Amino acid sequence: MTEGSGAGSRVEEWRETEPSGDDEPDASLVPDLDAGEEGGAGSGMSPQDRERRSQLGRYLRRSVFPANASALVAEAQANNAPDSIVDTLSGLPTSTTYANVADVWATLVGTPESGLEERF
Repeated sequence: MTEGSGAGSRVEEWRETEPSGDDEPDASLVPDLDAGEEGGAGSGMSPQDRERRSQLGRYLRRSVFPANASALVAEAQANNAPDSIVDTLSGLPTSTTYANVADVWATLVGTPESGLEERF
């Protein structure tokens, strides 16, 4: 067996990933931005809002929660977040404690389902 071979690299054939069936959609690890309201997003969220919420979550580890705004800013900076994310988090109310990214998102946009102005 050749090292690094992408196809047929499993010893047991049953370990190989099977392709999608004829009547099933193609499987992908990359989400489709035009998927509509599928994928666990709140009702009424646009694909762009889902992407923005996801981008926010990339720089805030779960272990930082519960946290206030200054802890979230420090976490984002430690994870090399873009300036736009850090600036957005800097605008959060300092007296509020956030339980998770969904709480942060709800504060930024008013509700989890509403649209987000171009803050980042």
